[in-house]
Amino acid sequence: MSDGPRRDDKAVGERIRSAGGSTRAVHSGERDHQDTDAVTTPIYQTATFWFENSAKLRAFQEGRDKRDEYGRYGNPTWRAVERKLCDLDGAEEAVLFASGMCAATTLFFALLPKGGHLVITSDCYRRTRQFIREYLVKLDIETTVIEPAETGKLANALRDDTSIFFTESPTNPYLRVIDLPKVVEIAHARGAKVVIDSTFATPLFHRPLEYGADYAIHSATKYLGGHNDLLAGVVLGSAEAIKPIREAAGVLGGVIDAHSAYLLLRGLKTLALRMEKHNSNALQIARWLEGNTAVRRVWYPGLESHPDHVIACRVMQGYGGVVTFEVEADFDGTCRFIDACQIPYIAPSLGSVESLIEMPALMSFWDLKPEQRLELGITDSLVRLSCGVEDAEDLIADLEQALESI
Repeated sequence: MSDGPRRDDKAVGERIRSAGGSTRAVHSGERDHQDTDAVTTPIYQTATFWFENSAKLRAFQEGRDKRDEYGRYGNPTWRAVERKLCDLDGAEEAVLFASGMCAATTLFFALLPKGGHLVITSDCYRRTRQFIREYLVKLDIETTVIEPAETGKLANALRDDTSIFFTESPTNPYLRVIDLPKVVEIAHARGAKVVIDSTFATPLFHRPLEYGADYAIHSATKYLGGHNDLLAGVVLGSAEAIKPIREAAGVLGGVIDAHSAYLLLRGLKTLALRMEKHNSNALQIARWLEGNTAVRRVWYPGLESHPDHVIACRVMQGYGGVVTFEVEADFDGTCRFIDACQIPYIAPSLGSVESLIEMPALMSFWDLKPEQRLELGITDSLVRLSCGVEDAEDLIADLEQALESI
């Protein structure tokens, strides 16, 4: 009796890579690479890999046998994640890291020469700015800071020795969206590489590499994992661009462990489903907040009132799940509002199925003096809400009752 026709794994892989976002999130990087009959990629919980004989080792060293050697350089579990993320982000290669910060810092170390120059935007993750200010200066690296929307000033900020223009899009916390085609044109004309941290958007809503960016970065701790149960980061780009990043990762050693990679792989399978709910919840809540008299201002790229709404409509396919707003209150009144919220957790981070709420002046910027916070645009009445996948009506009702406590 015949066993039937053998499945063409190559054809399966090609079909999946040309499929929609949700199909790719579920199947990419796994269906045509499995070494077993398991539907789920196994957790390869090992620090090292053995060779059958010296001939096998030589084949590996000469590049004729693509396999793993040591856990700091590769692991089949996180290779599956890298392949999946490449398909989602339109990249040739990806490198996983133990955290989003590790992804960013390794990239800086790998690409910036001693005494070099870097341009960043003012509205970005505080720890990124801290790393630049406290550590890159030890390498005599100079940094120029511009406002996210001031692409004209980017041209003036770039120098002959500028290696990188780095920004988030959308940014944190004001969700500014970069005119990426224009930025790429300006930066590349001066020989600078463009690095976009696209954590808030995910590959489903924004794919920087398609607009000519050299690198895309994600804190996979956020939406890609989606469940507040892992720390991870990733850098994506062309095969040539990723070479120095992978080499630096092997030297610096900030690699992800196999179990966290498995959790990330599992989380990615529902990315499209979750992002649809995050996006719809955030847009509905942002519109409701904008109409509430207890709210001074709302920042969300999906709102016509956002300064980058037109750009966001052009370069994004969705606007994410984070809504930033100011309430009509002082520091104590804002604390009362936060405390009165019953559904969102008071917590840092974003992108999980649970809604999270924070007051940046009290959470991420508490160690700064009030005047220092204001210089960074962090007011006492500022609130950042990461909308989860709960029912929007329940979240709005909770926010409504909490606003009454101001």
